[in-house]
Amino acid sequence: MTNESFRQAEAAFARLAKPGSGVGAISAYLQRAIETGAYSEGDRLPPERQLAETFKAARSTVRRALDKLEKEGLVSRRLGSGTFVGTSVAAGQRPADLVDELSPLQLIEARMAVEPFTTRLAVLHATRRTLDEMDAVLSHAEASADDKDAFSKWDGEFHLLLARASANPLLLSVYRQINHVRLHAQWDAMKEKILTPEVIDAYSRQHRGILNAIHVRDAQLAQTLMTEHLEAAREDLVKASSP
Repeated sequence: MTNESFRQAEAAFARLAKPGSGVGAISAYLQRAIETGAYSEGDRLPPERQLAETFKAARSTVRRALDKLEKEGLVSRRLGSGTFVGTSVAAGQRPADLVDELSPLQLIEARMAVEPFTTRLAVLHATRRTLDEMDAVLSHAEASADDKDAFSKWDGEFHLLLARASANPLLLSVYRQINHVRLHAQWDAMKEKILTPEVIDAYSRQHRGILNAIHVRDAQLAQTLMTEHLEAAREDLVKASSP
């Protein structure tokens, strides 16, 4: 990732919380950047020196934060090359990119297979802090009716928080891949067709209904609302794809 891209990632995440200078704060900040697509699979993270300057932390602290991410399977560290997103690719290489193999409809189908039950688990495991983060993200999304790019980013952040709230590392890993596909540049044309202000407003209301169901710990309602939300997204996609 370039210095400019890293600065853009900093600006985006600073709206949610100020990064701290401890091991936990740094690792959480970088984890969020990876999960939301600011860093993609195979990207090289900035060097320890630059990260230490960014977070105003000692290099030893940054090193421990990167060690934590490596233990969680988010990055791999290679002597003489740096730290890379992912664990199994050689430096400078990327895994086969599913973006080129998936149609938008297949992506929605995959989401429908995963997200409703993930949402049910989020009802059972979401903490007060996570609920507050979801509420803040939805407030940003609701204020983005006229900005498709901003809404798309906050939409992805909301669904990512749901996956994290499930407390299931495998489901979170699956959703990271889904988010990577959703954020790929090739999807911009479809986003332009689908995300009218009216559709954005409808999606925001659906998101808010899902969050309300999580607040009252109604797992069945939350799962049903997520299914309905994704079915609506599928219908909008089919309409946009029709000649």
